[in-house]
Amino acid sequence: MSFPVLKGAGYVLVHTPDMIIHNGTTQTSERIVNPESEYLKKLPEHIRSFEEVVSYPPNQTYIGGITPEELGKMGAPWQDKKIEGADRFAKYGEIMPQDEFIALMQICDAFDLVKLEKSFATSVKEKLTNHPLISEELVAKVKDGEEIDTIKDLIEEHHAEAIYNNNEIVGCVKRAHEIDTNLNAHVMFENLVVKASGVLSMLNLIAKNNIDPTEVEYVIECSEEACGDMNQRGGGNFAKAIAETAGCINATGSDTRGFCAAPTHALIEAAALVKAGVYKNVVLVAGGASAKLGMNGKDHVKKELPILEDVVGGFAVLVSENDGINPILRTDLIGRHTVGTGSSPQAVITSLITSPLDKGDLKITDIDKYSVEMQNPDITKPAGAGDVPAANYKMIAALGVKRGELERADVATFGEKHGLPGWAPTQGHIPSGVPYVGFCRDAMLNGEINRAMIVGKGSLFLGRMTNLFDGVSIVVEKNSGKVDGNEGVSQEEVKKLVAEAMRDFASHLLGN
Repeated sequence: MSFPVLKGAGYVLVHTPDMIIHNGTTQTSERIVNPESEYLKKLPEHIRSFEEVVSYPPNQTYIGGITPEELGKMGAPWQDKKIEGADRFAKYGEIMPQDEFIALMQICDAFDLVKLEKSFATSVKEKLTNHPLISEELVAKVKDGEEIDTIKDLIEEHHAEAIYNNNEIVGCVKRAHEIDTNLNAHVMFENLVVKASGVLSMLNLIAKNNIDPTEVEYVIECSEEACGDMNQRGGGNFAKAIAETAGCINATGSDTRGFCAAPTHALIEAAALVKAGVYKNVVLVAGGASAKLGMNGKDHVKKELPILEDVVGGFAVLVSENDGINPILRTDLIGRHTVGTGSSPQAVITSLITSPLDKGDLKITDIDKYSVEMQNPDITKPAGAGDVPAANYKMIAALGVKRGELERADVATFGEKHGLPGWAPTQGHIPSGVPYVGFCRDAMLNGEINRAMIVGKGSLFLGRMTNLFDGVSIVVEKNSGKVDGNEGVSQEEVKKLVAEAMRDFASHLLGN
């Protein structure tokens, strides 16, 4: 059986300080319910600078500046620590400042909805010309700009959504329809954030892994937003829109939605499409959620912490045909939380962790690293949610004890041996297993680990359609070098066989 492989990954963060205040749901809701809120008054004092965001250890981990192991050795909490000499660009991606991202939103706008103020447009266009991944063709899409009075009129009289930078209005997003609430300015703003951060993720995937974008055949977008209109609220298609801007001219695609679990669903779907021979190269990509900025801000401010949910996240992963080199995705070892699974922790862990392992006659300890909900505990612990990855590892270890595969004493150290510290921003779908894909690929290529499991879990009840939980998982393995598992012949073995055949043929000719 020839399995598909993980051929590359790209990760991006966008520092969005003004969007926290003006677009995050916690803040916009507070402004409606309690406009004189003490929280809203204190909020600006707790927003980090771009330099602080770049040097923040979990953020550097997300883009590949440091490894999860190096992060773990630093010891949480990390909010008072920094990586000296940290760069906005790292192995897997980048951290983009807000002004450049606003310009990227206009670049990604196909319907002339984004209007930028003249001087701002001029300055940020100049900045983007120095960006290594933004082509001249894309930079040219940043328009000359409008007078500030024109922009303010659109906001005050025509229901446009204001765009802020350094607490000043620098542009707006116009509504796309006069009465359709699904195309109002606020929704269009959120959707353009998703598209722009998805495009940035795709560009980093392509550049960091020397990928030819014309060879991408299918794109699966797996964020938590849904674009559409009043006749089809989630009709899509973010995937094809992102592919278009990123230069994937031979790709088609579609959107997959599953709340926090969607990226792992998409990873399995991509693997299945490649395994079936439908497509050779499939990219799963997700932009970030501006609505979740500052989601736990009240708890952070209350505890005199900075607003740690100050970045929009994105990622892109390429799944391709087996090349005998890159890690394989075991499509025969899939975990799934079914309708009948139940919601108890033991039932969930059994369905996602041990069920796929039993299919492969594997023990819990045969998986070197489990990538679960990689939520950053700096964010979740002050909000009362605890250390999410650590809690998952304790449950996995407890099940290992029950199965007789671990001793009780091993529970305390299981997370250190088989787990990872959480480093992903709470963007919902972003932490769900996939932040480790880049590191997992490198670790297997370097011979450091043999197996990992990517686990995604979700909360379907958020849609008010069911009370069910959701989740899927997939095992990743180091490539044995055998492109076709049935024949069991690697590329090197093929070369050797050909050489031997040539020698035999030459000997036969000389003998005759």
